[in-house]
Amino acid sequence: MAEDDAARPKSEAPRADEPDEGRDRAAAQDGSAGGETPAAEVERLRAEVAGLKDRWLRERAELENFKRRQSRDKAEALRFANEGLLRDLLPIIDNLHRAVEHARGSREVDAIADGVDMTLRTLTDTLERHGVKIVEALGRPFDPAHHEAIGHVESPHPANTVVDEHQRGYLLHDRLLRPALVTIGKPPPSGERKTEGTNG
Repeated sequence: MAEDDAARPKSEAPRADEPDEGRDRAAAQDGSAGGETPAAEVERLRAEVAGLKDRWLRERAELENFKRRQSRDKAEALRFANEGLLRDLLPIIDNLHRAVEHARGSREVDAIADGVDMTLRTLTDTLERHGVKIVEALGRPFDPAHHEAIGHVESPHPANTVVDEHQRGYLLHDRLLRPALVTIGKPPPSGERKTEGTNG
């Protein structure tokens, strides 16, 4: 009888100090130390990912809007970049209109020439204020960076000196807007040596 009891599996509850796999699995299903189940953790992570995705989409949209604003502002700035210059030119245009009206009703050529000359000086001063300078050419050595030669003539000046200016050149700050069209001097050919003749 005692031997049968020994062979029969024990049905008593395990002691507290013995491990119980079923209890461990149940604890794992109930969640981590915070009491969160795996399903709840997945849902929390999904919500977190959705929130991060939404934040990324919003920031992406803000970046695209910023780029569009920058592009629009740049185009606007380029479109009206010459506004100051053009505003300064308007009084000069007004003066030219007055000069034309005066010329049609007057035969005073000198007065008309003086008025045009004064308007031209005003225009030159306005351009200088905006960084436009005249290329110095006449009487200076030929400079291929600022001058464009359209001819050569014999001249008593040193070789390659600009002796005539057909069209003025202009610089915008240090950049060439238009070269000056010039004629360059060249030394005259040396005189032929006279040969002495003999009398027969």
